[in-house]
Amino acid sequence: MTTPDTTLPILYTHPECDFSNMLKEELDEEGVKYEEIDLSVHEDQWPVVENLTGGDRTTPVLLRNGEVEVGFHGIG
Repeated sequence: MTTPDTTLPILYTHPECDFSNMLKEELDEEGVKYEEIDLSVHEDQWPVVENLTGGDRTTPVLLRNGEVEVGFHGIG
């Protein structure tokens, strides 16, 4: 038997990224709770993003249920 992952999704964003803002709006409208990491404030997290994206410094990056989603519907 498997148990559902109850960990909040982690959303890496940057305030200058329109795609980050669009994804946050969409998640909020869908009622999805998430932990946001603003990379302009937490610059030490860039290596984590680079690891998740295969070396790219791009946002948004959503880590949910062990899956990595880069961009807003593939754009970003």
